[in-house]
Amino acid sequence: MLCDRVTVSRFEVVSYLKAPELITAFDEHRVSPNFKFGILCQKDGQFTEEDILSNNEESDEFKEFLSILGETVHLQGFTGFRGGLDVCYGQTGSEAVVTSFHGREIMFHVATKLPFTDGDPQQLQRKRHIGNDIVALVYQEGQTPFLSDVIKSHFLHCFLVVRRTQRVEDSGEPSYQVSVTAREDVPPFGPVLPDPPIFTEVRQFLLTKLINAEISCYKAQQFSRLELRTRSSLLESLQAELSTRSQCMMGDRSLSALPSSEGLRGASEGSGGFIENFKRAIRVRSHSFETLGVPRKVGSNCCFLWFSVTNLLDLCLLCLTVWDQLKSKIKLVLKRIRRRKYSFEDYRC
Repeated sequence: MLCDRVTVSRFEVVSYLKAPELITAFDEHRVSPNFKFGILCQKDGQFTEEDILSNNEESDEFKEFLSILGETVHLQGFTGFRGGLDVCYGQTGSEAVVTSFHGREIMFHVATKLPFTDGDPQQLQRKRHIGNDIVALVYQEGQTPFLSDVIKSHFLHCFLVVRRTQRVEDSGEPSYQVSVTAREDVPPFGPVLPDPPIFTEVRQFLLTKLINAEISCYKAQQFSRLELRTRSSLLESLQAELSTRSQCMMGDRSLSALPSSEGLRGASEGSGGFIENFKRAIRVRSHSFETLGVPRKVGSNCCFLWFSVTNLLDLCLLCLTVWDQLKSKIKLVLKRIRRRKYSFEDYRC
């Protein structure tokens, strides 16, 4: 099925064994295995960006919430997904919160763990990371409402706001209230908030919601334009690569002068391409059947081949060998027909 808006003038045969892998890689180029999200702590009475970014103290309540999301690790020498943080010289703080969820590595840019700069009310060191995230999580300590336009950023498109309500009497575990706010051009995304939006087991819901939020934000107008331009460029590169590799496989000699990269080396080495080289190898092998213990009897007018096929490669070799010999016989028959010297008694097989 083709899209009605797509016009196709012609089709080309792709003769490259790894074409499905290249097409799959193109289709999944924007599906990242790693994610990074910002985490802000809003204390009671804080309404401005400067107040929220200037928080340094982590309460026991906030630490408990961070432990639910992931594990606090030392950045020095950290070998996992670093999410743009410095893991060598400590320029982005000494600790971070990380986790793994369904094969995805997640790095949290926790504002209170990023470097604090005295005399800088905007805290650019912290905003440089959180402001470049697409989705952020705001943890509220108190009843002060959070407004999404408080954090000024061209990239932040969605906020998940979390607040602890009270502890469940039976289990003693805390329960959390979750709300979501996003820009108007961000499509809806799951999972859907229950009614009421209160959770005792909040980790799986939050991580799923954060990942789906970022994927959905890429469909917003700002990111979709960049995505369209990038995808068009990648599609042109894919078409050119498949066309070049297919011509190399079929033995296009006009490509022999092209510089062969490591990726094209397997398809372009040798004169004539893979198909011609394979046929040449078959011809060489056909002259050495006796060394393999295969009976081979060739008469002047007929040919008998017996070959024990032990695997698929041997079957292919047998078919190509028989085809080569049949072609020579057919040419001989046609030549005799043209000379009007052909009779069924002269050619028996």
